Amino acid sequence: MKFAVKRARTRCYAFFRMRAAVILCGALASAAASAATSVPDSMDERVRACSVCHGKEGRATNDGYYPRIAGKPAGYLYNQLVNFRDGRRRNPMMTYLVGNLPDAYLREIAEHFAKLHPPYPAPAVASVAPPVFERGRAIATRGDSARDIPACRACHGEALMGVAPAVPGLVGLSRDYVNSQFGAWRIGGRHAAAPDCMAEIARRMSADDVSAVAAYLASLPVPPNASPAAASKTKPPLDCGSFGPAKR
Repeated sequence: MKFAVKRARTRCYAFFRMRAAVILCGALASAAASAATSVPDSMDERVRACSVCHGKEGRATNDGYYPRIAGKPAGYLYNQLVNFRDGRRRNPMMTYLVGNLPDAYLREIAEHFAKLHPPYPAPAVASVAPPVFERGRAIATRGDSARDIPACRACHGEALMGVAPAVPGLVGLSRDYVNSQFGAWRIGGRHAAAPDCMAEIARRMSADDVSAVAAYLASLPVPPNASPAAASKTKPPLDCGSFGPAKR
């Protein structure tokens, strides 16, 4: 008798737990549907997932490996989205996000972030020996003619803030990110449209060169009201497929 009562109570409790779960799920679904209908259909909402890695408004986060995308030239951002989608750049998360998006939508995303100009954080204090820092400054501003390494300024602009329509700025990026991207070019984890000039430059530079340049660039403050320079008519030191729109 006691066993039968206990079993009946157990069944009763299970029923009510199930019933409560159904009611709760229904309430959550209703709330989600209600919230979905109240969210505006805007680019701010559509690209909200980007802020998880790239920070609010694409201003970057403190971990160093997710770059600032706000204020970058729209052509550069578009090219990178196409490169992730088409496999020239390897990042499973980015490929998953943009893998099925058409060119027109990728261009909308690029133009959205290109128009944003949130404040930059203070630059990092250089934690390298003075000779290393000076080596980085020399390559960034003058290059190394003995090894046919062009100056960063030759392509990325005198202020190193990029050049419209498709050359990115280098100031405001973390040292870790710059190091990681040079490494990706050296091992073939990152490609651009042929001819891939950055892959060629990365192969000409030693690991010490890369570390020095990364430390120098990360230490530079961002000028007030900084923005990419206007398109240059000067021929770049190397032919670069990434200077124009990405090709399928």
